[in-house]
Parts: sequence; C-alpha cells; structure tokens
Amino acid sequence: MSTTANTPVRTRIAPSPTGFLHLGTARTALFSWAFARHHGGEFVLRIEDTDVARSTQDSVDQILASMHWLGLGYDEGPIYQMQRLDRYQAVVDQLIAEGKAYRCYTTPEELEAMKAGQEARGEKRRYDGTWRPAAGKTLPAIPAGVQPVIRFANPTDGEVTWNDLVKGPITIANKEIDDLIIMRADGVPTYNFAVVVDDWDMRISHVFRGDEHINNTPWQINIFQALGAPLPQFGHVPVILGDDGQKLSKRRGAVSVTAYEENGYLPEAMLNYLARLGWSHGDDELFTSEQLVSWFDGSHLSKSPAQWDAAKLEWVNGQYIKQADDARLASLVAAQMSRRGLVAPEASRLAQMCALFKDRCSTTVALTDWLAMYVSDVQASEEERVQHLTEAVRPALQALADKFSTLDWSKAAIQAAIKEVITAHGLKMPQLAIPVRVLVCGRAQTPSVDAVLELFDKEIVVKRLRSF
Repeated sequence: MSTTANTPVRTRIAPSPTGFLHLGTARTALFSWAFARHHGGEFVLRIEDTDVARSTQDSVDQILASMHWLGLGYDEGPIYQMQRLDRYQAVVDQLIAEGKAYRCYTTPEELEAMKAGQEARGEKRRYDGTWRPAAGKTLPAIPAGVQPVIRFANPTDGEVTWNDLVKGPITIANKEIDDLIIMRADGVPTYNFAVVVDDWDMRISHVFRGDEHINNTPWQINIFQALGAPLPQFGHVPVILGDDGQKLSKRRGAVSVTAYEENGYLPEAMLNYLARLGWSHGDDELFTSEQLVSWFDGSHLSKSPAQWDAAKLEWVNGQYIKQADDARLASLVAAQMSRRGLVAPEASRLAQMCALFKDRCSTTVALTDWLAMYVSDVQASEEERVQHLTEAVRPALQALADKFSTLDWSKAAIQAAIKEVITAHGLKMPQLAIPVRVLVCGRAQTPSVDAVLELFDKEIVVKRLRSF
C-alpha cells in the first residue's frame, strides 16, 4: 500500500444521513479507520447531507451513535456538506470562468425525451451537450424562467486510468461518460462534485469505499485534475452479499449497526467480524482492535464479494461473551432487562449470574433470556412438565422445599440438602435435580443445580417448589 512521508495519511468515512448506518458502510469506516491508525494518520467523519429531501437528523444521530458504539473515533468532524455551500459555489464559479464547466438550461423533461430518443435508436442514454460551449458553436437562446444546472465539461477523448488499491489498474474511456451535473438548479452540489471538493479541502490521501463507486471515479478524477488538486488513492472494496446472494443494502435486508447493539452483540465482536468480511490476516479469526491496527496496511483486501454469515457472527460474539468482564456483562444485561420491563438484581449478584451462564450464550439477549428466571415468573413447557413432574417425585420435592425453608442459604448447604433428600427417597440425582430445574428455572437443563439455586432468593425457590 503506497504512502509517502510527504503525504500524511488521511482517510474519511462519508455516510449519507438518508437512513441508518448499515453494515457495508460500517465496514468501510472500519477499514478507513484502521488504515489511518496503522500509518499514524488521521480519520475524518463527513456527513454527506446534500440529499435534502431524504436527509434526517434522526439518521445523523444514529450514524454518530453507531460510530461511538463501534469505537471508531474520528480526528475531525462531523463535517456537514450543507454548511459548505459557499465553498462549492466558489469552486463552480472558478470552473465556469476557466471554461471547465457551463450552465445548462435543458429541462428534466427535455433531458428525458433526449435519452428516450437515444434509447429508441439503440444509442447510449446520455446528455448530448446541447449547452456545452465550443469554438464556432452557437448556443440556443436562453429560455425564460428556466434556472440552469451547472455541468462539468468532461474531456471528450482520452481515458482515465488509476491503480486501484483493491482492484488493480482500471481504465475507462472518457467517451463512455457524459458531462456530469455538478450543481443543481437550487445551488446544491451533486455527490460527485461535492466529494471532490471535500476530499481536496480535507487533504484526504486514501479513499476506501464500496465498489459501486467505481463508475463515479473517472468523473471525480477528471474534476480533481481540472482543479489542479492532488489525487487521493482509491480502493474499492467489494460489496457484502446477504443470504439471498444480493447486495446487502439499506433497501435489501440490511440491519442497522445500532440494532446489533440492541440484539446483544458486543462492539469488539462486530469489529472483528466486519474486518474479516473481505480482509484477512493469515488464518486469524479472533483478534483485538489493536492487533487489527497493527496488521491493517491496506493489503490482503479481497477482490471478491463477501458473504454475510449471521451464524458466524453469532459464534464470534459468543467467543467475546465468554471472555467478557462479568461486571460489564451485568450492565448490558441490566439494560436488556429494563427494555423488558424487568427490575435487574443488584449489580454484583447479577455479575455472578453472568459468570455462571455466559458460556452458554452467544448474545447478551440470550444471556438475559436465561437470567430473567431470577426476576420474573417461569413456566416450563407442557412437555417438560408432563415428563419430569410426576406424582412419584412430588414427596421429594415437598421435602426439599421444607429443608430449603430453614436452610442457611449457600451452595454447599443446598448441595447437602439435595443429597439428603435423594438418599431419603431412594432417588438418583437427575430424578430430583431435573424436576427442581423445571419448577424453579422453567427448563430441564441448566448449569449445576446447586450453583444456579444459590443465586436465587431462597423464598422464590421454596415457593416455586411448593407450586407443584
């Protein structure tokens, strides 16, 4: 990956606030952040909010919350394009004065009719240059009441070539692209123009983005060159495919980053998983963000689309849940309980519960599913009740409830009481322990029954045992 001492590394992520921050953009943000951190550079957050009709403050808030949750700290920003309109206008004026852009009075209806005619003749749909000035050319009379757009005078011959950081050399002939609108009639710049001015002003050295932007790159390179601005290096990463083999996007099955937080995923697990979607470091599957930064020099990026695998993400998250600090998990579970209208146990006791059950869980939602039995009523399935709660075991359960009611509540005492009842009633451990689980926990399988019961209030255990 090419960098020079004379060009400080500066990367950016530039989401559009027309919806939530989705996984593809989050992955691009991660790559850009890791590359900047690896090279001791800077990472910029820009909000591309020129789609005024669809941009919302809620989307901005969600983008900022997602970046914060993922731990992708930025050195500058957020910078909003709509606060830079004067700058875009000044650059447009400069391009017009230099004959590199021009006013176009073709109406949207005329443009559509133009392109429909081209299509009917088997030609490529494109603007035909009616209003483009040229030596010896007489332009049409300016129509009354029509506010012009501004078009960039794209070179008519030659080609654009760049060495993509992911794809390698790419060449597109200028004759394949037409004169791009760079400013709308209302004075708001279009994406391909604003992004160039922004990257120039913000001294962006390396641009990582989805490969759907490859076709935009020739226009942008030509605008950079028309402005005499230094070119950043471009790296176009392949899309992420969903379960249906189609691109994961806001409109096709994508889930917001914050939804994963709500669904019980840890940010370090999400970063780990996202990094492996289209990038690798040998066979390493699990690694810290510090390791990622030390390894991510921009190489080893795949040219092929990545496949989203929900089961793999769940596995990765489960590995991080197992390693997580119990007090931290307790805080996350308490938040999950609050969403369900439950009152969480005291923090240190909840942390003990997390320690006991976290090896069985791949998300904090699953962990909360387990621990809810400590703070809310339970009901085992009818199948488990019929199978395990028999008349034969009823006397032993009642005897155990009596013993528990006077017990000095500890794991050792619970274990001793269970063994006494088993002996007295001629049972084996599973013949009593499983019915106890069904009544107290609402399920037949749990960790060691004495460890599970110890974390209950004694009165709840006794009450549930006597409910049979």
